[in-house]
Amino acid sequence: QVQLVESGGGLVQPGGSLRLSCVASGFTFSLRFMNWVRLTPGEGLEWVSRINNGGGTTQYSDSVKGRFTVSRDNAKNTLYLEMNSLKPEDTALYYCATGGSSMWPDYEFWGQGAQVTVSL
Repeated sequence: QVQLVESGGGLVQPGGSLRLSCVASGFTFSLRFMNWVRLTPGEGLEWVSRINNGGGTTQYSDSVKGRFTVSRDNAKNTLYLEMNSLKPEDTALYYCATGGSSMWPDYEFWGQGAQVTVSL
């Protein structure tokens, strides 16, 4: 069974940092582009970041560029999102998902999400 399990979410103060992990199973992780997408009441689903299968190419939305870093460890079937300088507007449910573009409706497999809350 295909599974994407996010972890590492939680409550953090503005300006703080958090690292999300996404452990994949049930498919060939090393062949898939991976994405982070977040859900907020105000913005809905927003694409955050993407990394190619080998990990050498990354892309970010303007809202997180310079603050977030996506990476992966194919030997561990794990995707990461390092989030720094967190802002209250980063509060969201963060999903990892497979897909080769920034168009999240095209993504195949999704995790169940990790909640990130940025507040005092």
